[in-house]
Amino acid sequence: MSRLYTVPVVVVLGLLTSASAHADVVLPRILGHNMVLQRNKPLPIWGTAEPGEAVSVQFAGQQQRATADAAGKWQVALQPLTASAKPAELVITGRNTIRLHDILVGEVWLASGQSNMEYTMRKNSKVTIPATEDAGPLTELERAHNPAIRIFLVNRKELVKPEPQHRGWSIAQDSALRSFSAPAYFFAKELYDHLKVPIGVISSAIPGSRIEPWISEEAFAQDPYYAGQKVDGEPGKFYEPMIRPLAPFAVRGFLWYQGETNCFLAETTTYTHKMQALIANWRTAWKDEQLPFYYVQLAPFKYSESEGKKLTRETLPKFREAQTAVLQVPHTGVIVTTDLVTKLDDIHPPYKWKIGRRLAWLALADTYKKRDAPVSPIYQSMAVKGNEAVLSFQTFGSRLVSQDGQPLTHFQVAGADGVFHAAQARIKGKRVLVSAPGVAQPMAVRFGWDEVAKPNLFSKAGLPVRPFRTDALTTSTTTAPTEVGK
Repeated sequence: MSRLYTVPVVVVLGLLTSASAHADVVLPRILGHNMVLQRNKPLPIWGTAEPGEAVSVQFAGQQQRATADAAGKWQVALQPLTASAKPAELVITGRNTIRLHDILVGEVWLASGQSNMEYTMRKNSKVTIPATEDAGPLTELERAHNPAIRIFLVNRKELVKPEPQHRGWSIAQDSALRSFSAPAYFFAKELYDHLKVPIGVISSAIPGSRIEPWISEEAFAQDPYYAGQKVDGEPGKFYEPMIRPLAPFAVRGFLWYQGETNCFLAETTTYTHKMQALIANWRTAWKDEQLPFYYVQLAPFKYSESEGKKLTRETLPKFREAQTAVLQVPHTGVIVTTDLVTKLDDIHPPYKWKIGRRLAWLALADTYKKRDAPVSPIYQSMAVKGNEAVLSFQTFGSRLVSQDGQPLTHFQVAGADGVFHAAQARIKGKRVLVSAPGVAQPMAVRFGWDEVAKPNLFSKAGLPVRPFRTDALTTSTTTAPTEVGK
């Protein structure tokens, strides 16, 4: 695969192939029948042709022209369009003519990561749809026939290969949906239910992948934090064939579900830096520093019981803390998944439809400014009153509850000696009061600070509070990062 990228056309444009012997106009694979174009943004359309060849692009009453340069590369930009669910034809004309049919305009997102993002619908669709009045229980695969939701599955061995029929995008149904990312599909479905415009989602994920291969070598080289350092993990291995060829296809933002492999390596702050590098890398590739980047906090799992790994029960909480630190980057957000596991020895939590919905709620709240979209409560500050630690939370219009109606779980408190004890906790408005026998004056509180913790402190809207520790902050009144980075 590395030999492919000695060809400048493939590196820069991600084209299927260089110009043929007949100098036909050639398009990148991401441009094809059934695609969704991003509304309200300039729309790059690009490809190759004979050097000096005139190329025109027609769509929605617009016509844009370009001339292929000395390397055979050309690009135009269609003016921003409003959403449209009416299928239209996009025509590219040079020495040959390409007609792309059934094109919609709406919202487009790119989803990436490792196996939990790649996790396919055929594994995850049988327990999501309740019985209806006129039928029994339906799987999502049986009921998914919405022509306004389109999907594009990236295959690292095919994205840069010729596709003369311009296939790749599909309506989210049948065999195409069976092989598609469940979190990405349910994200798209939830967005459509709220926005009522066409939704296109691109899935580009590799099971077991570390974060480093999703970042270009150039990005590491240009990052001051990594200056002079050798980065392990094969930088660029997946970025080059699976991300770079997608740019500059217009998208609204990115979804990211990855980290398990890096957590097994006991990473903490180094993962924060790598995520920051990835976000900057992708935004640079799309030439938009404000593209939203929403990601998934890792779910409970027994990392400490992994063979040959020197991990503790605090490895996962510290890794989550590193994930949370990424919120200092503008236009980022994270969802919490502490409740979405059934087996603590299964690295693949089954509730992918809830993952997709929560990512959609985050996008609805932050990107689309929907005030009724639920957001997880977050810890803000701590004060001490007598023998109780008083924790304040931002609840985003909801209120704090015990999910199961039982006493609150997974709180710990420490005094001046720094020794943490299991604590009792109770809700009082937007605050939680925490205490423990033998701790006369609390100095620090930890919540959900264990790899298998499934705390029951939730919002009334049904979202769990993100795990935290107050002793990681500089003072007891320091404000924690918000759920959505600003």
